[in-house]
Amino acid sequence: VHQSKMDFFCKLGYGKQDICKVLESLGQEALEDDVLKELIRMGSKPQALENQAQPSQLKLVARGSCSSAPGLKWLGEDGRDSSDSLRPIVIDGSNVAMSHGNKEVFSCWGIQLAVDWFRERGHTYIKVFVPLWRKEPPRQDSPIADQHILEELEKQSILVYTPSRKVKGKRVVCYDDRYIVKVAYERDGVIVSNDHYRDLQNENPEWKWFIEQRLLMYSFVSDRFMPPDDPLGRHGPTLSNFLSKKPVLPEKKWQPCPYGKKCTYGNKCKFYHPERQHQAQLSVADELRAKTKVPFALGKEEQRCQCSR
Repeated sequence: VHQSKMDFFCKLGYGKQDICKVLESLGQEALEDDVLKELIRMGSKPQALENQAQPSQLKLVARGSCSSAPGLKWLGEDGRDSSDSLRPIVIDGSNVAMSHGNKEVFSCWGIQLAVDWFRERGHTYIKVFVPLWRKEPPRQDSPIADQHILEELEKQSILVYTPSRKVKGKRVVCYDDRYIVKVAYERDGVIVSNDHYRDLQNENPEWKWFIEQRLLMYSFVSDRFMPPDDPLGRHGPTLSNFLSKKPVLPEKKWQPCPYGKKCTYGNKCKFYHPERQHQAQLSVADELRAKTKVPFALGKEEQRCQCSR
């Protein structure tokens, strides 16, 4: 039991010394939820977050030099560079599997489809949380399809089992939703689920904002995983900006004026006029005033010249 708890929290990125201290204070029979709360209370953070919080060392580069030394980068759990522009992905495995199985079968193939979709987009940090009892043989009241996929994803360090055990013949299951929201919040990532986590929103105001802004819902069209193109609504960011750490603002596109050169609005026209790029866009009334002022000024100069003679 001690080794299984050590392995579980080590996968989440916590140090072995902090885990041992908590287990000694709470006891070996402590629930994983209590251990996680104690780690958070102690101020312990996953190693990836601690490395990210350390200030990077800046180097002076000679003026005009084109070559620059690469800065310090922290590596993810899979050893690859995790400092890309894409957010970490945390998938609610039970929600995705049951959705793909039409809420009747726990379809592990649905989890694989979701993981492959984010892999193809270039995401390097992908975690799937599934209760530990899903490793047990399927029963009639809880059928499971393609159960071998869970083993393959666990070997790839993508799938994480939330702990569960049996006490006097009854299964005691830890709340996997808390793991999902907690890891996504610490990693500043995205939660993939159709669940709204209302109980956790009421539990923590910071989690409430995070769930509202970082929850990515989805649909399955046959065997195709399809998130919406507008995750936060019609007036929200696009899917690419939603999944990126640094959103790219769209360029402002000017609509050409439907009247073209016949437009009489001048500088008050809100449309684009390619023929007026290098001209002062005056209205018709202003142009007429400018034309009438020029001959009037010339006539005054001629009168002054005649008087001086």
